[in-house]
Amino acid sequence: MTADEAPGADMLPGLRAAVDDARAKAAATRLRKAASWEPAAVDPVARVLVDIALAHLDRPFDYAVPTAMADTAVPGARVKVRFAGQEVQGFVVERTSQTDHTGTLQPLRRVVSAEPVLAPEIAELSATLATRYAGARSDVLRLAVPPRHATAEKASSAPAPPPPAVTSGSWTEVEHAAAFLRRLAAGETPRAVWTAAPADDWPRMVAEAAATSYGAGRGVLVCVPDGRDVERVGAALTAVLGEGHHVCLTAEGGPAKRYRDFLAVVRGSRRVVVGTRSAAFAPVHDLGLVVVWDDGDDLHAEPRAPYPHTREVLLARAEQQSTAVLVGGFARTPEAQQLLASGWAHELAVPRDVLRARVRAVVVPAEDRQVGTRIPRAAYDAIRRGLELGPVLVQTPRAGYAASLACDTCRTPARCSVCTGPLAVPGPAVPPQCRWCGHVERAWACSTCGGRGLRAPVRGEARTAEELGRTFAGTTVRSSSGERVLERVGPAAAIVVATVGAEPVADEGYAAVVVLDTWLTLARDDLRAAEEALRRWLNAAALVRRGGHVVAVGDPAHPALQALVRWDPAGFARREVEERSQAHLPPAARMATVTGDLGALDDVLHLLDLPEGAEVLGPVPLDSRPPRDGHREEEHRVLLRVPRTHGAELSIALGDLQRVRSARKLDPVRIQVDPLTI
Repeated sequence: MTADEAPGADMLPGLRAAVDDARAKAAATRLRKAASWEPAAVDPVARVLVDIALAHLDRPFDYAVPTAMADTAVPGARVKVRFAGQEVQGFVVERTSQTDHTGTLQPLRRVVSAEPVLAPEIAELSATLATRYAGARSDVLRLAVPPRHATAEKASSAPAPPPPAVTSGSWTEVEHAAAFLRRLAAGETPRAVWTAAPADDWPRMVAEAAATSYGAGRGVLVCVPDGRDVERVGAALTAVLGEGHHVCLTAEGGPAKRYRDFLAVVRGSRRVVVGTRSAAFAPVHDLGLVVVWDDGDDLHAEPRAPYPHTREVLLARAEQQSTAVLVGGFARTPEAQQLLASGWAHELAVPRDVLRARVRAVVVPAEDRQVGTRIPRAAYDAIRRGLELGPVLVQTPRAGYAASLACDTCRTPARCSVCTGPLAVPGPAVPPQCRWCGHVERAWACSTCGGRGLRAPVRGEARTAEELGRTFAGTTVRSSSGERVLERVGPAAAIVVATVGAEPVADEGYAAVVVLDTWLTLARDDLRAAEEALRRWLNAAALVRRGGHVVAVGDPAHPALQALVRWDPAGFARREVEERSQAHLPPAARMATVTGDLGALDDVLHLLDLPEGAEVLGPVPLDSRPPRDGHREEEHRVLLRVPRTHGAELSIALGDLQRVRSARKLDPVRIQVDPLTI
C-alpha cells in the first residue's frame, strides 16, 4: 500500500497548516509578551517598599517597570513584586531612570491598583517614625494606609463646596486666642497648647479653629481619643461648615466606608478630617493645621509596633509639612508643658477670674460619712442641691457591682478556695465568684480569722447606683459604663453614675459633679498615676454647667486633688516636669524598654552601642508566660535611659540593633521607645 493510499492521507496538509498556524500564533504571543515586559520608555525603574517587617530589609528596592504598567505604576500605587522567592505586596515610592543595582532588575509582577494611596509626605513620615521608634517602615504603613476595598475604589468622590465664612465666637474668653485665630486666617503656622475651661464647648471651639484654617485654603486634621469624641467634633464641624466639607475616619463604619472616606482625602475632595489615632496619617492636601485633643488619653498610644503616639505623629508632621499646631485638653500633660517651656508653643487659657466664676470645687475627706451610705455629707448635700436644678453626675473608677471583696472582720482580701484568685460579686443577691476561674464560693470562710462575713472595699458603678437609689428615693438613677454607655442626658433632675470615659454629656450641663473613690484612681503603680487621675477628674468636672459645683472625695492634701480644687492643670504639669527632671524621668529624659527572654536580652546588651550618658536598668522579670516544652519561661525587661538631648542617638542605636538581630535571625525582642507606662 502506497503512502497516498494510507488512511487519512488526505488530512495531512490540513493538519500541517493548523500546526503551522498555532506555532505562528504562539510566536506572536511570545513577541507581544516580550514587548510588554520591555522596560518603560520613561522612568523605567520603580523604587518599591515591600511589605516585609524585617529590619535589615527595611528599605526601598528597585524593580523594572514593564511597558504595560508604565501608566499605572505611579508613585503611591499598590503593586505585587517577587521578593525572596515569594510574591509580596508593596508601594511604589518613586519612579526614576537610574538604579544602583548592578544586575538585571526583576520586573513588577502586577499593579494591584493605580490609585496613589501612599502620598509622598506620608512615605517620608513613615521613615521619620520608623527611625524615631526603632521600627520598620512597613509596620508604619500598615497603620497609615487602610486595606483596599475595590468597590469603594471604583466610586467617584464628589468635590466639596466652597468653605463658608465663619465667626469664631466660642473663643472670646480665651487669652491670646484672637491672635492665634488671626494667624490661622492669614495662612500662617502658629503653635499653641490650649487648656480648656469647665463648661467649654470644646468640640465647637475645635470646629471654629478648623474652619478658620480651612477658610484660608488649608487642610485640617483633628485627632481625638475615641468614637464618641469623633461624633461630637463631627457634629460641630457640620454645624459650623455645613454638609460635605469633612470626613470622619474611624473603623466603626466598616472597611468599605473607611476606605471610601480615605480615598476622598487622597483625591483632595475632602480637606478636613477628624478621627482617632490612625487618622493622624491621613494624607490631607495642603495641610495647614493639626489638632490633638486630650493627648494624655492612653487611647492615643498605638498598641501595635512600632507603638507611635498620636501627639508625636502630629508634631512630626507639623515639623515636616510646616503646619499650625493645637494641643488641647482640660488637663495638661508634662509633654505639652515641655512644648511651652521650650518656647516651641504658646499657651491658650482663660483668666483665673473666669475660672472662679465658672466652677466651685471642693475636696472632702472620705471619713466624714453620712450614716448608712458611702457618700460624705458635703457630697450628699451637693447632690441634693444639684437635683433641684438638673442632673447630677457621679463618677466612680470601677464598673460592675463589687469588684473586690475582703473579710469583714480582719480585712484580709477574699481569695478563691480553688485557685486563690480574687473574689467578686457580679450583682445583688449573687454569691461571690472567682474572677480567674469562675468558681462560685457559696460557703466562704476567711483563711486568716475564720470569719464568714464579706465587705466590698471597692464598689462598682452598679453598686454605687443601688446605694444612691436607696439614699435619694424617688430620684431617677441611671448607669453608664462598659457596653451600656449613655451618649447624652436631658435637663431633667436625675443622678447619672458613670465610670471613667463613659460620662454622658448633659444637654445643659450638670448642676453638680461628684467624684468618688479618688484613692483608688491614685493607687495605680505607674509613673503617670497622679497625672492620669487628674485628667480623669478634670474631664468629668468639665461637664458641669457654668456656676456648677464639683465635689471630690479623697485626701485634701494630695497635689492632684489640690490642682482639681484650684483648677490648675498648668501648675500641676509644671510641678510634674520639675520633679521628673530631678529624677531623670520623661519628658526630661528619653527612655526605651526592651522585653524578651534573658538570653535575648543578654544579646541585646552585648550588641547595643549606647550613646554617651546612657543608663541600663534591669533586667527585671515580668509576668510568667505559659510553659513551652515542659519549661516555664519568664519575660524580662531592660529599661534604657538617656538625657533628652541624646534621644535621637538612642533611637538610631536601637534601630541598628534591630537590623543586626534581624540579619542574624536572633530570638525576637519587643522594643518600645518612650512607652506610655513604666
